[in-house]
Amino acid sequence: MSFLGFLAEHQEAMTGMLRAFVEYETPSRDKAAVDRFTAYLADLFGQLGGEVTTFERPSAGNIVRSSFGNGSEQVLVLCHVDTVWPIGELERRPFRIEDGKAFGPGVYDMKGGIVQAIFALQAIMAAKRKMPRKVVFLCTTDEEIGSAASRELIEEEAKKSAYVLVPEPTSGAQGAVKLTRNGWGMFDVNVTGRSAHAGIDHAKGINAVEEMAHQILKLQAMTDYGTGTTISVGEIRGGMGYNVVPDKATLKVDLRASTQSELLSAQAKILGLAPLLKGTTVSVTGDLNRPPLEATPGNCALYQKAKKIAAELGYDLPGVHVGSVSDGNFTSALGVPTLDGIGVVGDGAHALHEHVVLAPMAPRAALIASLLTSES
Repeated sequence: MSFLGFLAEHQEAMTGMLRAFVEYETPSRDKAAVDRFTAYLADLFGQLGGEVTTFERPSAGNIVRSSFGNGSEQVLVLCHVDTVWPIGELERRPFRIEDGKAFGPGVYDMKGGIVQAIFALQAIMAAKRKMPRKVVFLCTTDEEIGSAASRELIEEEAKKSAYVLVPEPTSGAQGAVKLTRNGWGMFDVNVTGRSAHAGIDHAKGINAVEEMAHQILKLQAMTDYGTGTTISVGEIRGGMGYNVVPDKATLKVDLRASTQSELLSAQAKILGLAPLLKGTTVSVTGDLNRPPLEATPGNCALYQKAKKIAAELGYDLPGVHVGSVSDGNFTSALGVPTLDGIGVVGDGAHALHEHVVLAPMAPRAALIASLLTSES
């Protein structure tokens, strides 16, 4: 039986696993909740015959690594189990199926992709097909908050891999893979002035919020859509009431850029912010979190291979650029061929309408199975 035939026959089982995964709530910063799911996942991988290792993390969820097959080379299937949704979101939005779509917190980003990758493995086993390389699943637990507890392990596994598959959700109704992604930086800007009574001593005050307003305009003006660089001022704090000239203000800055050179250039501008008003100070902390995922020759070759397989399976596989980031940014930056966004078709990442379209799950899992058994 073909991979696609097996997977089509097991569509109901795939949906059942998807429900089970979603019903484990896994907010990034709730270690106990995430650990419950990774323990469940470790047991599942063990039942499938994988060699399982759990990496304990003191301040993040424990990471699960499971390897299947043999060989001197490996392929890395890079997943994250954490979601942006807090405990209790499942009660508000329980898993449900409606009009051929599965809804629920984390169903699209990215538990559905993990299900597809696991069933791709099962399809290979059922067909008794040999995998030319050992396949390693690495399921991390803090991707949504920057991957501080997992980056070193991700890069360690990537360096041992011939290529990396990232079953993050696809993009758009056609299910495009994410051929390129922006890089990402996060910065905090702190302004100090001098406090004073807003009625009695207004002239003696130096308004930190006024200085911050100048910095906001300066930052927003750095966005350049032509080069693919965006800077967004997010959270702003300052002041302590109506009648006090504020002496402190802070803001958070999100930086995205499509190339490493643009990312570094924008970072230098942000770190070099200087005050405009006499008597104020401006200090900036923060750093780059992820390099861009660029269209390297290795990435493009892997994409073309996947596109050809998809055509044989009966569907097109477009590739697009997205402004969001993933752990695939890390692996690609190491020069390891990386194919990102080969997970589920759907919509609504980080949104209340988050859902997976169920019909494409079998052909998408068949693509993963075909890649894992490809000799080249």
